[in-house]
Amino acid sequence: MDYQFLKRKLVPVWYQQRNPWEDLVKIKVSTSSVENTDLPTTTWETASDTIVSRQNSDFNEGKDTIYSLVAVSIGVILLLVVIALIAFKRRKTKIKDEEHVSSILVYPSQQGSSIPQLLTKDIDFSLPPLRSTSLGDLNEPERDDDSDYDTDTLLLPSSHNQRSHSFSCYGLGVIEPALYKSTLNLDELQWPEGHIGRIWFSLRYEPSTEKLLVSLLKAKNLPSRSIGTVNSCDPFVRLHLMPDERRFLQSKQKKKTCNPYFDETLVFQVSAKDMTDHTLKLTVIDAGRTKRKSEIGHVTFQLKDLEVGDGTEQQLFKFDLEKEIQEQKSDLGEVLVALVYNEHLNRLTATVIEARRLKLQGEKHEAYVRVTLSQHYRAVKEKRTCVSKPSIDGNHSFAEGFNFKLIPSQADITSLAFHVFQHTSGYGRDKLVGKCVLGSYMFARGKALTHWNTAIANPMEPLQQWHTLNE
Repeated sequence: MDYQFLKRKLVPVWYQQRNPWEDLVKIKVSTSSVENTDLPTTTWETASDTIVSRQNSDFNEGKDTIYSLVAVSIGVILLLVVIALIAFKRRKTKIKDEEHVSSILVYPSQQGSSIPQLLTKDIDFSLPPLRSTSLGDLNEPERDDDSDYDTDTLLLPSSHNQRSHSFSCYGLGVIEPALYKSTLNLDELQWPEGHIGRIWFSLRYEPSTEKLLVSLLKAKNLPSRSIGTVNSCDPFVRLHLMPDERRFLQSKQKKKTCNPYFDETLVFQVSAKDMTDHTLKLTVIDAGRTKRKSEIGHVTFQLKDLEVGDGTEQQLFKFDLEKEIQEQKSDLGEVLVALVYNEHLNRLTATVIEARRLKLQGEKHEAYVRVTLSQHYRAVKEKRTCVSKPSIDGNHSFAEGFNFKLIPSQADITSLAFHVFQHTSGYGRDKLVGKCVLGSYMFARGKALTHWNTAIANPMEPLQQWHTLNE
């Protein structure tokens, strides 16, 4: 039996039956029956060696497949390890960078304990150049070209003049814009000559509760009590709701400062009707070290000019202080006038009592007074006294009263003018000596304003006062 015969018969049968040893027995029996043929014979050992070599070849192929799978697994594992190392390195670098960020001290801590807590947050910003150490003006919610409010500086304010509200207004890690703005205000660096101070305050009126809320904020450039000294001033603010000047509210006194911060809110009970004809007066007073108080100056604000709205909007104002007008002695003379207001009859009675030191010309020194009631600068009614001759001491006595109709709602648009004329006999024209005007804040100041407001606020109470004549 030759080799080709075994290859054709033995190998296919072994792959199909998967029991090569039984096939070998069968082949052995068949080969014994053909011993007399001329084909070359194949021994048992030769067939066995062929099958064993085939098994070794299959085993080697399976081993190569296993080795390939193991190699691929090792490669994947190595790749995952490299990725993990890179991620860990980046994380470590980020932690190191965060350690260089400045800490923010928060007290108390968010957990409620008394131990301060350090929080960090990366904030990208650039600092502007430092301009001034001044606190500047207060911020305004709405900014426009006519705004009365200046910006604040980057420098922190001194602890004794400014209260800190940082944690109540701004979140952690948020830049407060007001701290990074310039305060180069020429108005404050160059105060005008004779300036006696400036005051900041805000107003809000609640129609539902009829409350007027006056928030005193601060004052600047108040004069020192002694010349050549600094901060020699102990100011406080007194608030009047005119024309009633007998009742007032008062702020707390600030010690040794010409730039006080008040930060107080005072409340007036004002009806909607009174808002149209009342005036708010703020008077800054230096208490001093003695019991005697010195008035620095005052400002007034007409409540009818306040935008009420729904009662939630607060309007901010700043005004320069004014001195009380000190009426100087006039060489034209003075006139004594009495006012009485009857609110039940809506009647104002003006009485011209006397005139003194009148500057008259010529030989005949006879005079009379013309009284004119005006509204919005328009004459409504006019009356005059009789001609009076001078007495031995040179004074002119009139003692005449005139009644004018005046309703309370028109008190702020009404004025009363007293013109003193020198009487000329014949066809000559009477010469005006001087005049004085009593009325609301629209028309009068000083004693004339006070006399008018007091008379309107105190019905049925006669009030008389000397008034200087002006040209």
